[in-house]
Amino acid sequence: MVSNSVEKKVAEGELTPEQLIQFYRLMYLSRRTDDREIVLKRQQKTFFQISCAGHEALLVAAGMAMKPGYDWFFPYYRDRAICLALGNTVEEQLLQAVGSGEDMASGGRQMPSHWTSRKLNVVTPSSATATQCLHAIGCAEAGRYFSRHPEAAAKHEGDYREFKDVKFHGDEVVYVSIGEGSTSQGEFWESLNTASNGKLPVVYVVEDNGYAISTPVEANTPGGNISRLIANFPNFHFAEIDGTDPIASYKAMVEAVAYCRAGHGPALVHGHVVRPYSHSMSEDERDYRARAEIDADALRDPISKMQVWLLREGILDADGINRLEREVDEEVLRAADRAVAAAAPSTAREAILRHVYSEDLKPTDKRFESKPVAAVDQKDQVERTMADLINTCLKDEMRRDERIVVFGEDVADATRDQALRAGEIKGKGGVFKLTAGLQKEFGNDRCWNSPLAEANIVGRAIGMAVRGLKPVVEIQFFDYIWPAMHQMRNELSVIRWRSNGEFNCPIVIRVPIGGYITGAIYHSQSGESIFTHTPGVRVVMPSNALDALGLLRTAIRCDDPVLFLEHKRLYRETYGRAVYPGPDYCIPFGKANIVRPGKDLTVVTYGAVVPRALQAAQKLHREKGIDVELIDLRSLSPYDWETIAESVRKTNRVIVAHEDMQSWGYGAEIAARIGDELFHDLDAPVRRVAAMDTFVAYQPILEDVILPQPDDLYRAMAELVAF
Repeated sequence: MVSNSVEKKVAEGELTPEQLIQFYRLMYLSRRTDDREIVLKRQQKTFFQISCAGHEALLVAAGMAMKPGYDWFFPYYRDRAICLALGNTVEEQLLQAVGSGEDMASGGRQMPSHWTSRKLNVVTPSSATATQCLHAIGCAEAGRYFSRHPEAAAKHEGDYREFKDVKFHGDEVVYVSIGEGSTSQGEFWESLNTASNGKLPVVYVVEDNGYAISTPVEANTPGGNISRLIANFPNFHFAEIDGTDPIASYKAMVEAVAYCRAGHGPALVHGHVVRPYSHSMSEDERDYRARAEIDADALRDPISKMQVWLLREGILDADGINRLEREVDEEVLRAADRAVAAAAPSTAREAILRHVYSEDLKPTDKRFESKPVAAVDQKDQVERTMADLINTCLKDEMRRDERIVVFGEDVADATRDQALRAGEIKGKGGVFKLTAGLQKEFGNDRCWNSPLAEANIVGRAIGMAVRGLKPVVEIQFFDYIWPAMHQMRNELSVIRWRSNGEFNCPIVIRVPIGGYITGAIYHSQSGESIFTHTPGVRVVMPSNALDALGLLRTAIRCDDPVLFLEHKRLYRETYGRAVYPGPDYCIPFGKANIVRPGKDLTVVTYGAVVPRALQAAQKLHREKGIDVELIDLRSLSPYDWETIAESVRKTNRVIVAHEDMQSWGYGAEIAARIGDELFHDLDAPVRRVAAMDTFVAYQPILEDVILPQPDDLYRAMAELVAF
């Protein structure tokens, strides 16, 4: 017979007896799925195992308090139970464990316990800890944006970009979870800042089992308690609970979700849970935990605690519990048998490479090939700088597509915009003025200043893009891109591939780059080869105004993440100015430009070296009658191999030149491929011209020696032709 305390909870609108039974069933289902994975790992039928054991009560409570396919979820690897509660099946989870080609989450590409479901709005996670906190922030911002601007979700007629159905509800909540060890990560704190400032509907769940692998909580967190550290963040709802108590967990999660759904701001539920199994099957916790401590945790096991509670409250008797558990055991066993028998992924090269980039909308497509349109207005007939045309392109595209948002450090005209609106101040619009006027024209919802935190910029943009926006963000200087590298390499580049095409992340990251400006060590760096070495990201670097506009428009309209490198020295150079080519002018990626045709020598380069190489080639022709064919790659990944090869077969000599250091630089790959595939076409060794293997100095006479100059290129050209 059901006890009076349960009847009281039912009367108060909390969990019904049927829901309590389902609650226990989901907890037990999660635990038995863990146990079956462990068996399969020992049988060498899976290759990794990490469990949710001890976290089940907190996570089932979270799942029952939220709406699958309505709310959004950014889980981490302990979150098996919430995914089961949302509607993920045991078979789906075990298909990932065995690495099957039938695995809907990743097609055998991602490790087990990396939950993914487009249908349930469970966004593909990585193994990196806390990165997902910023994605959740961006997702919440996108949801809010769509609720304020429903027109942005409408499909644009003739839109180049692949359109994903954008559903928004106005009161959706975003869930994100981490372990207590991950609260040491900078992305966690950066996300708290933005969630608090923006009063965003994000529910954080900190699953505190006391250990980050072998490191106890007191070594990670000052005072050993994250709740005490974050208590003063404004606009937050906080709850610290016993996460092994199902009733307390459910009550806390319902309150947290209601607070967020009502628009009051973010919430954080800090649940103290246990870890009855080792961190993963790759280690043994008995190496660093005392027996007495392990035994004490066992007494708090949420499975045992809820089973006893159900019996005590008269919700289930012993026969009922045994029957439920037998049914679960059979369900898990059947799912495991099907998963083990499922087909392995294809090992065909084309299958492995599928979804590294967009399959539907490639920036190399001919649809992005167009010719400039003759200007009608007299003001558009004036040649303009690269900076001018980049600004014009941004405005064109923001007028065309309401999904485009622009943010970064100092990109807005004025955050305190009353004086701007009153015409009392001009506005900033970026340190190089390339975003000037965007906030004034499109408003604070579409152009704003971020915190001074590069990971925050890129991480939020990832969440926005996953949710359906098109962020075009700015990293103020390439020299400061490195805090965002984690987000770019481990998240941005691989989201499409690791989710087997279920999720995509088409953002544009604009970055001023390069030297020749006496900017010294921290304002003159190159480093493009690090990003061209990253699959999944397109990298372009224009050398003139027309290319900058055409390539940027393609970057915005395509469906891949693009790193758009803008050389600072070229922003306002006389070289490369151009007339505005119209609002639809695009240039496909992977198509080089022959700046100067020639028959005696090929020079392959890009960026600020292009005008320097052109100067050297013209001088060589005047003085020695030598014709240099100068190729501007424009697009670094992909690059135009066909144009390079055709030119080398014609001239039989080649120099690869770039501004970055010579050793391990971008040119090494081009040189190696020429040597590999065009060896018999060469009449001389492949030559490289690049910067010295050191840092860029501030003193102009030092910078001139360190970076490649026209005279360096001239000498290399003359020597190679004479070889």
